[in-house]
Amino acid sequence: MRYVLFIITLLFSIVLYAQENNATYTKRVLERTEIDLLFSYYDQDGKNAAVTGGEGTEKLTDATSNIIVRIPLNDNDVLTVDAGISAYTSASSSNVNPLDGSNVVISPFNASSGASKSDKLVHFKGSYEHSSKDRNTVVGANIYAAKEFDYSSVGFGVNYAHSFNEKNTEISVSGQVFLDKWNVQYPIELRNSFFDSRVTGSGTYAPSFIGFSNHNRNSYSLSLGLSQILGKKVQASLVADFILQNGLLSTPFQRVYFGDVNDFFIDDFQLADDVERLPDTRFKLPIGGRLNYYLNDTFVLRSYYRFYWDDWGVNSHTISLELPVKLNAVFTLYPTYRFYNQSQANNFYKKEMAVSSLTYYTSDYDLSKFNSHQYGAGLRYKDIFAELKILGFGLKTLDIRGAMYNRSTGLDSFIVSLGTTFVNVN
Repeated sequence: MRYVLFIITLLFSIVLYAQENNATYTKRVLERTEIDLLFSYYDQDGKNAAVTGGEGTEKLTDATSNIIVRIPLNDNDVLTVDAGISAYTSASSSNVNPLDGSNVVISPFNASSGASKSDKLVHFKGSYEHSSKDRNTVVGANIYAAKEFDYSSVGFGVNYAHSFNEKNTEISVSGQVFLDKWNVQYPIELRNSFFDSRVTGSGTYAPSFIGFSNHNRNSYSLSLGLSQILGKKVQASLVADFILQNGLLSTPFQRVYFGDVNDFFIDDFQLADDVERLPDTRFKLPIGGRLNYYLNDTFVLRSYYRFYWDDWGVNSHTISLELPVKLNAVFTLYPTYRFYNQSQANNFYKKEMAVSSLTYYTSDYDLSKFNSHQYGAGLRYKDIFAELKILGFGLKTLDIRGAMYNRSTGLDSFIVSLGTTFVNVN
């Protein structure tokens, strides 16, 4: 009998111990180190290059690669390192100096073969996040740096998120600061000591050009978010961003042609009257909302709407839809569609519609009135057990995406991307 009582007491103690451990056990925020490898290829073409005053080739190709490493420091803390490089070739930017190639200038619809036709952007971002033991609160901080030939940027930010109402509601706030600086490049004809005997026109080409004295651009943003589970099948979220920019917000190498001055050319290439000049402050207010609806085990409808306003006169509306279709346990197909519409900025002028007496002017069609459509699709492979292994890492996800973009101004583009997530299984 004593042995029976001993065994019962022992079993009861084990059960109580297990229950106590289960009550206090907290799952790690991130179980193992994860590595994301990302690659994309982008191609565009159009006829309204800002570099050549709103008329000319917009041909551009860009190849981007990224590596993102997420490292669990302990049960509650995660360190993320994001590094990448983007290499592009641009026909329009090559015409910042159309004389640096073969020295034969044909028209703004042709690209120079010189060094200014290509560049690369290198960036680095490090972030740290700490989760509370009850997993209801997350705080984090990040630093950022990026560099290309004529532009450099450093940034830092903080973020906070808190869940309550049995994790059905989440509020979030984040702030970010970017301190950027131009290595100012003006169109070749507006640089000091420019002279070319091939210049033709009525009179003498002598634009009253004054360069920018401030080469810095600073951006400050505050984001507020609210996410709410509305039911077993519906989740919604709202995000509002408050963004203030100041400094050199003009792009120094984007030409402007005036309607009240004489035109000058080298061959068929028109020389600049000035570069774009825009206000040195800009306030932006985008407000967006998401609504995701679980239809059944096969379909989930994801929708998004954003309204944007800024004090340069641009208002825009964005609507996007995504319909993931779960094909089986590991594969999901997701077609996407995005519509965008915006109004014209106050200081936008088509080629030779601005006059020299104005204070601000640009012929950048990104600030014109237009609408656009983007159609795309993706295929995702997801295996949470990461059974497929490569060099000691298990393949957790694989994403392949493609999209076509059409703008009413004549700009067309496409992008293909590949993304993978590997998890350390050792």
